[in-house]
Amino acid sequence: MAGHSKWANIQHRKGRQDAARSKLFSKLSKEITVAAKMGDPDPEKNPRLRLAVKEAKSQSVPKDVIERAIKKSTAGDGDDYEEIRYEGYGPNGVAVIVETMTDNRNRTASTVRSTFSKNGGNLGETGSVGFMFDRKGEVTYPASAGDADTVMMAAIEAGAEDVDSSEDGHLIYCADSDLHEVSNALEAELGESDSTKLVWKPTTTTELDLVGMQKLMKLVDALEDDDDVQRVTTNFEASDEVMSQL
Repeated sequence: MAGHSKWANIQHRKGRQDAARSKLFSKLSKEITVAAKMGDPDPEKNPRLRLAVKEAKSQSVPKDVIERAIKKSTAGDGDDYEEIRYEGYGPNGVAVIVETMTDNRNRTASTVRSTFSKNGGNLGETGSVGFMFDRKGEVTYPASAGDADTVMMAAIEAGAEDVDSSEDGHLIYCADSDLHEVSNALEAELGESDSTKLVWKPTTTTELDLVGMQKLMKLVDALEDDDDVQRVTTNFEASDEVMSQL
């Protein structure tokens, strides 16, 4: 299984912790508010908002929290947020993309740079690692959605580009601009997805041993603990044996 898939699973397990869940709710709410502010507050008329709401629901964010986040957009909240992407290298040369949403560019840049430095990494220039990733739409289904062949056929019919099936479930990838249409077609065939979002999919990976994974997770945890950081993506790859020891 690709490193990206394993990392998604790590994030999912971490997300079950109460403290992480509270912070995740906050980040998802911010994304909803900004998405609603940038377009129509009706998810059906605003593709980005629809994806943000869908992702929030997949993480069990309560309906009233979602509605409150949308209402904040009409109250003027979210006006000053800007999206900034940082790129750098973690321990053992692992490529790291950090997506932020901030109302203070200087504060966020300083914190992200410091976090990299304190955890065995270094912040690079924009584009320094981005070439090692493709921007893709990702739709996730549980293993119960069907066997690999069934999901593959549904994905092909929906216009997807690639499918990664395992005992943990199915990851379906498509062009970033096609995510809305592909996810709708998949839902008509396979039912509600676990998750639908835009991701940075690694095109090259860096193999890590247990010590390397522990160092990388320390960096990622520190980055994700920053309220300005929305998501962190890496291009690590590790064996099943290493993953089982984490």
